Amino acid sequence: MTVRHYLTRFMRDETGAAGVEYGILVAAVAAGIIVAAFTIGADVANAFQFVADTLETNCTSPCGN
Repeated sequence: MTVRHYLTRFMRDETGAAGVEYGILVAAVAAGIIVAAFTIGADVANAFQFVADTLETNCTSPCGN
């Protein structure tokens, strides 16, 4: 076998292509989750703080005070 034969076979080999595509897909999904978490993170924190403040203001015994 010649070097040209090996190079031709190497150029036609696509066995790793699916793994690379899945890796890119996973990275894109992870990036989307991170962006969403940073985008709505402050709103979620504010909602929890509102609930905590409301409970603290309106709670009567036996709420732990």
